Amino acid sequence: MEDRFDAALALLPGYLGQHVLVSASALLLGLAVSLPLAVGASRSAALRWPVLALASLVQTIPSLALLALFYPLLLALSAASRAMFGHGFAALGFLPSLLALTLYSMLPILRNGVAGLSAVDPAAVEAARGVGMTDRQRLFWVELPLAAPVIMAGVRTAAVWTIGAATLATPVGQTSLGNYIFAGLQTENWVFVLFGCVASAVLAMAADQLLGLIESGLSARRRWRIWAGLAGLAIGLAACLAPLAGAGGGANRYVVGAKNFSEQYILAELLADRIRKTGAAVDMKEDLGSNIAYQALKAGEIDAYVDYSGTLWANVLGRRDNPGRQAVLATLTEALARRDGVRVVGAIGFENAYALAMPRAKAAALHIASLADLAAHASELTFGADLEFLSRPEWTAVRRAYGLAFRREVQYQPTFMYRAAASGQADVISAFSSDGRIAADDLVVLADPRHALPPYDSVLLVSPRRAHDARLIGALSPLIAKIPVEAMRAANLSVDRDRDKATPAAAARALEGRLGL
Repeated sequence: MEDRFDAALALLPGYLGQHVLVSASALLLGLAVSLPLAVGASRSAALRWPVLALASLVQTIPSLALLALFYPLLLALSAASRAMFGHGFAALGFLPSLLALTLYSMLPILRNGVAGLSAVDPAAVEAARGVGMTDRQRLFWVELPLAAPVIMAGVRTAAVWTIGAATLATPVGQTSLGNYIFAGLQTENWVFVLFGCVASAVLAMAADQLLGLIESGLSARRRWRIWAGLAGLAIGLAACLAPLAGAGGGANRYVVGAKNFSEQYILAELLADRIRKTGAAVDMKEDLGSNIAYQALKAGEIDAYVDYSGTLWANVLGRRDNPGRQAVLATLTEALARRDGVRVVGAIGFENAYALAMPRAKAAALHIASLADLAAHASELTFGADLEFLSRPEWTAVRRAYGLAFRREVQYQPTFMYRAAASGQADVISAFSSDGRIAADDLVVLADPRHALPPYDSVLLVSPRRAHDARLIGALSPLIAKIPVEAMRAANLSVDRDRDKATPAAAARALEGRLGL
């Protein structure tokens, strides 16, 4: 427990700094956009309804979906910019998070701004006119100061919303306090989950209280409260952002990507450790979805990560056939290089295939050993899938090949999917063949006699801009064909279930030592 707390504490400066950077930037941008709109809406009934309705509509979109939607949009714009002007921009990480969180912050500022300005005493406005003030002078010297306490109440609400929603920016590549939560849920590290929740809540409460001090100062006309609140915000921002000051980019800084499960965290740490040994600096972009990870690599926003041949075969190339392991790997190597400039350095040794699995006792009772056997009983069973599987082409292929029609289909985050199988809430799950929890939970992997699922060899990918980088290729090439599935299962289990739970970084070091690398 103490080791996990120390590990969480060591990550706090970087996570907190990035979280504050994106939250504060989004709030300031939201204020800059919302306040002029609130002024216009308070003066025009024709403008008021569409502005407030649009801001309300944004709030109905789940924040995670809003964050995710900006990535493909920005990726397309970046590609167009690169085609037209010879250079694009980073579509992963900060920019999609900034834009989505800005939209998310606008509603309370708009509503309170319109309410505050509309509630200004008409007599005060008339008095300002009477002394010869222009419209601009009335706005800045009379109306906005009188409405400021109400507007600040909206800013406080927006700040709390934005800080909370920023924890969901992790899947689009923005480091935040959400990294604790996403990684902790996957690895069953509840210290990380609690640490991320508490840190986010404390940050939101601190910002709310400092903004509240400014609000009370505006209401009571106490300048010292306003200055105290501003000073507290300035000091807090400086302290949180200071650790980021030395984290510049450069030719010697590499970015390693990872998807959102334990094996990917371990492999990303392994890649990063080997790169660091060359003297280069490394950033990590974790908890990426499958398609986002590949698109980010293709765009050069991450430099290297491990993917799986079956995933690339189905999702990237759109293939539905299964010509065999060697043919799949050879075709991927040629096609990804020709089409996207992505280099397939090679397979690193183990396969992590999608496989349907059942508790051994239940499979034995129903005499199920293969997917063909499963088809006869599927209508009586509950299928638990990870968050991606039911929307993937592999599931379509399996369902068509065997005519599977389950009584009920439920999606889980992978950690809870395995728990559902162990507790009997799911009869069949979409397991991963290199996962140590298959043996730990006494699950049986069902055979696929019709070869509906393609091979899933783990393959090392490098981005087009790093495809001929001698330092990077030299650091990572020794991993090719070196990691057996038994070693990967043991590393995964040490992170997922062992009583003395290891961090992904510790598991990566142990794996590297076990392999003699």
